[in-house]
Amino acid sequence: MRKFLFILMSFVTLGICAQESVYDFTVKGLNDEDVSMKDYSGKVLLIVNTATKCGFTPQYKELQALYEKYQARGFEVLDFPCNQFGEQAPGSNAEIHDFCTGTYNTTFTQFGKIDVNGENEAPIFKFLKEKQAFKGFDPENETGKMMDQMLSRRDPNYKNNADIKWNFTKFLVNKKGEVIARFEPMDSMMKVETAIRRNL
Repeated sequence: MRKFLFILMSFVTLGICAQESVYDFTVKGLNDEDVSMKDYSGKVLLIVNTATKCGFTPQYKELQALYEKYQARGFEVLDFPCNQFGEQAPGSNAEIHDFCTGTYNTTFTQFGKIDVNGENEAPIFKFLKEKQAFKGFDPENETGKMMDQMLSRRDPNYKNNADIKWNFTKFLVNKKGEVIARFEPMDSMMKVETAIRRNL
């Protein structure tokens, strides 16, 4: 029995270790269908956890602008709504999608609502956080200072884990499926765009 458990654990460990790129994951689409991340092989990806009733929600407009500007060169925005931060992504997948397309005219890919932290976190976000840990907020940014104060009151050690801190955290993935950068919600889109261009 012990030998069997050892072999089983070895296979589990190998399976975890084998996940070296985002292409190793399958996620859920708007209609709960399985979507293989291999569908995005060879493209530069910006993976974002979003919300429809957040102070950062207008970033949908900026994300759409980036998508329109670089999509023809192999760039994709992958939108994962998440209701874990202030319950600011209420509603069904269809309601969220209708809001985004109707309010911000988004045309980039949107997936089903997920958790990005905690025991029910989506495996792809666990992977993203392992590859790009939280490095802090920009100390020169006023919103970043406010966010730091708010999160410090909740958890004085919040900086010491890789968890997503708020809506509109962004991960940049290169054409090899490697997670190469993480941007916090208040990081400028100019900074994000510069990194995108560098990898196209």
